[in-house]
Amino acid sequence: MPQQDLSAGEPATHLTTTVERGSFAVARCSCGWSGPARRSRDTARTDARSHTSEP
Repeated sequence: MPQQDLSAGEPATHLTTTVERGSFAVARCSCGWSGPARRSRDTARTDARSHTSEP
């Protein structure tokens, strides 16, 4: 099930989710960014947090 990682003060254009593809999880953002496929959901969520914290 996709999860949204929303933080206070983040621009509305950066809404991140994690999507499962088989045994992999991928972080995606509403701005079009997509992270690498990860076996760990937590690592995919970390990728999403890193993306939203970049200037």
